Amino acid sequence: QIDGMQIHLTDDQGWMASFVLSENLRADAAQAVAALKRQGISVRMLSGDQDASARRAAARAGIAAVQGECTPEEKLNVLWRLQAEGRRVAMIGDGLNDGPSLARADASFAFGESVPMSRAKADFVVLGDELIKIPDAIAQARRTLQVIRQNLAWAAGYNAICVPVAIVGWLPAWLAGLGMAASSLAVLLNASRLALARQAKA
Repeated sequence: QIDGMQIHLTDDQGWMASFVLSENLRADAAQAVAALKRQGISVRMLSGDQDASARRAAARAGIAAVQGECTPEEKLNVLWRLQAEGRRVAMIGDGLNDGPSLARADASFAFGESVPMSRAKADFVVLGDELIKIPDAIAQARRTLQVIRQNLAWAAGYNAICVPVAIVGWLPAWLAGLGMAASSLAVLLNASRLALARQAKA
């Protein structure tokens, strides 16, 4: 639990009560941050909360780079600066003031329980409230991109070698057709590894 803003209630006679607003860190926050770091991703926290509260939350989640009391414009400026340095930025947010940054980021995530503005501006909406789904999604995207590159390389290599050979008549038409079918099957089987990996993890 993270201590936050204090509110004091008074009347004409003086002090009546004090309230300390606090919030709980998501249960899998530290796990998700650790998973992102293992993927080579730098994690930064930009919060509209008081700086002290934001730093306490970041420390518990394992985030070293943190900035509290950020306005929507300040969050946007941080994204612009990072992108100007040549970095690709993914933004995770669920508040109303996260909308501009979610729209600006190279990739952005909101949660199903986020405010409508955040869901509308985000590229991906994560069902539920589990942060660990975000590094899982990034890992799956990287695996998918790797498979796409492998399939493109395989198809380009096959066409570069077999098609010219078939054109000059060194390869029978039936064998060229069989090779094309085998090439398509290899691409399909390679792509199916993604679904098998997801089933095995589930």
